[in-house]
Amino acid sequence: MKAKIFGDADRKMEGVVNFFKKEVGGLRAGRASLALLEGITVEYYGSKMPVSQIATITIPQPQLIVVQPWDKNAVGDITRAIQSSNLGLNPVSDANVIRIPVPPISEERRQELVKILHKMGEEAKVEIREIRRKGNEELKKGEKEKTISEDDMYKGIDEIQEITDKAIKEIDRRVEEKTKEIMET
Repeated sequence: MKAKIFGDADRKMEGVVNFFKKEVGGLRAGRASLALLEGITVEYYGSKMPVSQIATITIPQPQLIVVQPWDKNAVGDITRAIQSSNLGLNPVSDANVIRIPVPPISEERRQELVKILHKMGEEAKVEIREIRRKGNEELKKGEKEKTISEDDMYKGIDEIQEITDKAIKEIDRRVEEKTKEIMET
């Protein structure tokens, strides 16, 4: 039972960390990034598809993203999807490719993004602590019902604390990296 509780907590915390990394990747840092277009879907022959599945995306310069659709008929659809994505990007398309200049961001906007980033990090840490609390409650309940020993309960609580610390450390590291990236570009 202890292993199941520990495994569930570890898996859930890892999921929170991965989701956080994905969300943070989408924050615009004034530099071209593939993550900027990650959440954009395009209506393509009746189904919604991510841009990366219908085009080649490259970054030839730090301030430019180039999207080259495999089907030239999709250029207009991709352009419209990028414009309506609320990223503040203005794609320029010709017959074959879409060029997306990534404008530099102001100092004020950088500081605002850092605040948003720290808030996102704090929310992720709260989720991780909630997972820890639930895991600890399950361990205590198991000990009370005599399905695990008192020693196993305390060992389990220590193990859950270790994975909690590891997950929080990973989130803090990612916040620090992204803060540095936002402030230096």
